[in-house]
Amino acid sequence: MKKTILGTACFFGMFAVVLGAFGAHGLKNLVDAQSVATFETGVRYQMYHAFFLFALGLLPSELLKSKKTIYICTVVGVVLFSFSIYLLALNALVEFDFKILGIITPIGGLFLIAAWAFLGYGIIKSKIAK
Repeated sequence: MKKTILGTACFFGMFAVVLGAFGAHGLKNLVDAQSVATFETGVRYQMYHAFFLFALGLLPSELLKSKKTIYICTVVGVVLFSFSIYLLALNALVEFDFKILGIITPIGGLFLIAAWAFLGYGIIKSKIAK
């Protein structure tokens, strides 16, 4: 599980850098400033959760029993939250109206909140962290 978590962290971090560069250099010539800011929000949260996954992967398994649950919540949350934001920011560039996917963003946010809550609860309940 540790390799999976750390590998996903690397992928999310790398992909956030790629998308951040695209947003900073290529996107501003294609969409309005509000869409660029929206896109950057998705990148920022993806990068935050790449670091979150690194920390999760490095925590000792004895400390945390729910690593898999936290990992799944984080991955689902990043995909639903950040990737829906990317699509919404790029809405002006395509004929399909991604605004109908807008409900996915807060659901992704709930998964991210759940990941943090599971982490906090796991640490509080841990016998090692006392």
